[in-house]
Amino acid sequence: MLKYLLEKEFRQFIRNPFLMRMVIVSPVMIMLFLPLAANFEVKRVKLFVVDSDHSSYSSRLVRKAVSSGTFRLTGFSTDYSDAIRSIDRNGADVVLEIPAGFERNLMSEKKADVMIAANGVDQVKGSLGSAYLSVIVADFSADLRSGLLSPLSVPAAGNFTVIPQYRYNPHLLYPVTMVPALLVMLLAMLCGYLPALNIVLEKEKGTIEQMNVTPVHRFTLIIAKLIPYWIVGFLVLTVGFLIARFVYALVPAGSLLTLYIFSGIFILGISGFGLVISNYAETVQQAMFMIFFFVITMIFISGIYTPVSSMPAWARALSVASPLKYLIETMRMVYLKGSSVADLRGQLLALCSSAVFFNAWAVLSYKKTN
Repeated sequence: MLKYLLEKEFRQFIRNPFLMRMVIVSPVMIMLFLPLAANFEVKRVKLFVVDSDHSSYSSRLVRKAVSSGTFRLTGFSTDYSDAIRSIDRNGADVVLEIPAGFERNLMSEKKADVMIAANGVDQVKGSLGSAYLSVIVADFSADLRSGLLSPLSVPAAGNFTVIPQYRYNPHLLYPVTMVPALLVMLLAMLCGYLPALNIVLEKEKGTIEQMNVTPVHRFTLIIAKLIPYWIVGFLVLTVGFLIARFVYALVPAGSLLTLYIFSGIFILGISGFGLVISNYAETVQQAMFMIFFFVITMIFISGIYTPVSSMPAWARALSVASPLKYLIETMRMVYLKGSSVADLRGQLLALCSSAVFFNAWAVLSYKKTN
């Protein structure tokens, strides 16, 4: 009986040109463009300089800030009110004010003050831009201190240089962490949405009634509806791995088999969740709204954009129920650290539990009689 049910499901899937295009085109488009667009690296911050000193040292400080590559000089004035007007017109993210007497104070008192103001409307650019500029000013101060102060005034401690080393992602490239997480999001969207529309479409067409009058057990029916999307999930996953390899030069440090095992369990779980939604929804619109709400919520609390540890306590507690969280951790650990199944026992247990729970729920919630 399962053989004929699978034949029916595959025929329905192949005959739908929209689903075929969605399975092939969506992974390619998302994996090619979203890692470049969903990038939280702050670059080309608009900098407005208020220089009331017009000295060689103030010019050096401005050149140091612009040459860092983070800032783009958009305005230069001697009046702070010009900077305020530029911020109002969204022409500046950060303002650097160099007061009059800046060079004189450096030479005579060995210290001087500058002011950094940030546009708080764009919080990310404002806060990170001001932090970057503070580091540049501190570095400029260290350079001047080594060149201006006399040897007698320098502390007796020896000179040292701090060279940071970033493990697993030495160049801090954003796609390295985003591409594995986007693979999980892609699996959740396709393998969650498509099963959610499966049974409810048959309800609207009336074909589900023909299935309900047959002696097919509901467990067999749910399995027959899960297997095609399990195969689709593996196809999407393979396409994502190929794009990560040949477009972003991203190769997992661990085993691909580990990724396929964990992803296969995740696909079963999220597809079962989609079938649960389909069992309770009466129309396609209801199913789409319900799966959209739950999948988007799972994505936001999974740690794909912000670390779970940085979320409030209620969000951290809620993230425990998101299977996306555990597969994202698995993807990043295998891709970057080369972790094995032994290192991922907690994530494996959580994914298996969610797969069993959602699929059991899908079987029990399916009613052959109204």
